[in-house]
Amino acid sequence: MVIAIVVTFLISSAVFIPVGITIRKRTAESKIKGAESEASRIIENAKKEAENVKKEELLKAKEEILQIRNDLDEEIKERRGEVQLQEKRNIQKEENLERRAESFERREKDLEKTMQDAEKKRKNLDELYTRQMQELQRISGLSTDEAKEILLEKLDSKLTDEKATLIKEAEKQIKESANKKAREILGYTIQKCAADHTSETTVSVVSLPNDDMKGRIIGREGRNIKTLETLTGIDLIIDDTPEAVILSGFDPLRREVARIALEKLIEDGRIHPAKIEEMVEKAKEEVEEIIKEEGERAVLETGVHGLNPDLVKLIGKLKYRTSYGQNVLNHSIEVSNLARIMAEELGLDPKIARRAGLLHDIGKALDHDMEGTHVEIGVDVLKKYKENDLIINAVQAHHGDVEPKTVEAVLVQAADAISASRPGARRETLEAYIKRLEKLEEIADSFEGVDKSYAVQAGREIRLVVKPEKISDSQMIVMARDVAKRVEDEMEYPGQIKVNVIRETRAIEYAK
Repeated sequence: MVIAIVVTFLISSAVFIPVGITIRKRTAESKIKGAESEASRIIENAKKEAENVKKEELLKAKEEILQIRNDLDEEIKERRGEVQLQEKRNIQKEENLERRAESFERREKDLEKTMQDAEKKRKNLDELYTRQMQELQRISGLSTDEAKEILLEKLDSKLTDEKATLIKEAEKQIKESANKKAREILGYTIQKCAADHTSETTVSVVSLPNDDMKGRIIGREGRNIKTLETLTGIDLIIDDTPEAVILSGFDPLRREVARIALEKLIEDGRIHPAKIEEMVEKAKEEVEEIIKEEGERAVLETGVHGLNPDLVKLIGKLKYRTSYGQNVLNHSIEVSNLARIMAEELGLDPKIARRAGLLHDIGKALDHDMEGTHVEIGVDVLKKYKENDLIINAVQAHHGDVEPKTVEAVLVQAADAISASRPGARRETLEAYIKRLEKLEEIADSFEGVDKSYAVQAGREIRLVVKPEKISDSQMIVMARDVAKRVEDEMEYPGQIKVNVIRETRAIEYAK
């Protein structure tokens, strides 16, 4: 049974397999033919579309080429027009240049002709001038040099008046502006530098607890007072003044030592020669300390830095030095401040001005102990301590011994004069005052043409009345300057002296 089934299956397979294969083959062939026909159709359509696209692109390309060609034609036309216009301009420029060249040639010829004519005229004028000069010399009987000399003399007399007028006007303008500016600066400076105007005296007064102390100061047979006077060099005046002893002496340093020593003796109560000697030594030590402190105070007050300690001590020593009753230390501080303020106002170096102002009278601390003027001593001291050359020059020039090298040195001169000449700063003896007035009048009277002279305003002005028939208005100006120069050269004085020349002409007639 099984075998039959297998046989049957095999027979069926043998019959149906070839039949299926045949059917599948036919179906595949029909599909291939359909695909080939579809592919042919697609290819044909693609060819048609490609042909259409090609035609469209060719048309677009032709249109773009045509447009570009038209644009190029327009641009070429424009360029041709510009080139033609430029050619026309070039032609016009060439024509203009040719015309200018021709014009320059004509002008050059005309100029040559004019120069030739001018040269001929110049020669003719030279000949005419020579003939005229010869004729003038023949008529006048004078040579050219003689005529020039006469003409120059007349011109000189005329120009003298003109020069005097110009000098007067210029001096007036300069003085007005300079005096105004100087007054402003000096007024501002003095206003900022207010100082004590009290002059110092040559005596000191020591108060006593009672009048019995006078006898103890005198001592047995006057030995105490003699010892004190010998050691200090100061005179003790013991009179009827109640409870006071007067110390008299021109050296303030010694007077201060004597005052301190006497006060210590009175306070101690034991007064005898040995104690006096001890107290005098202590007083000297105390004065030395005061000198050091005063020097440091002056340096600090004026703002001067870097000074040698020995110079600081010398500055402090000026506290006990006076000039015409004016304390030299206060004067030096004042000069330093005045010079500094003026330097600041004028835009100069205030450090140099204040340093030179503080040191300008440093020689007065040693002039009792050394030979020479205080200026010479001060210069030597500053050179010894290697001070700045500009400072040394300002110190050396503050009394006019040498020419100032800087404006700051001139300011120190001005500050010194201001500090010394302000009211109450110094005492002047009557004899010296009279001598100065006499010297002023003597200088004025020595000039030819002066009728009378008067020293007025405490010697601050000299008035000269001149003879009008001998001195002209122009000569007055020259005389005033000459008198001022003589006064500057021959006299020493604080501040300035005004020279006032007066000329008066009167015409008198009577109506009958």
